[in-house]
Amino acid sequence: MAIGKDSPYELDTIDRRMIRELVGDSRISMRALAEKAHISRAHAYVRIERLEGAGIITGFTTRIAHDKAGFGSSAYVALSIRQHSWRGLATALKSLAFVEHFSLLGGDFDVLVLVRVPDNRDLRHTVLEELQGLDGVLSTRTWLIFEEGIGPGPDWERN
Repeated sequence: MAIGKDSPYELDTIDRRMIRELVGDSRISMRALAEKAHISRAHAYVRIERLEGAGIITGFTTRIAHDKAGFGSSAYVALSIRQHSWRGLATALKSLAFVEHFSLLGGDFDVLVLVRVPDNRDLRHTVLEELQGLDGVLSTRTWLIFEEGIGPGPDWERN
């Protein structure tokens, strides 16, 4: 039976080990990944395809030092939105320049948006013109990011 993106998938120890290695270095060669997972290279390819097919691995990425790459201002922007406007708003946010990530929340705010812009002038425009101008947005609240760090994330070796 083929495993689809909506089917449940139980991660085993090898899957977890492979995910841990990929999260640490998404550019790892398949040979090195197979060695670290203690499986053959062919088996590693099959497992990666299976994890992608199940929707667990959704892509491979590179971490960027945004300030060094010309994006010196970052902020979290919380949105309060009109009821039932989430789907249209999500579509609009996916196409909006400088939006890196957004999440639908339960709490005091409805949506949290991470924006990365070249400077404060672009931040002002993004928040006051772009985000506040989206259909369904009632209000915004902005928190400037002064410094960032990356935590260890999930412990992929544990169940």
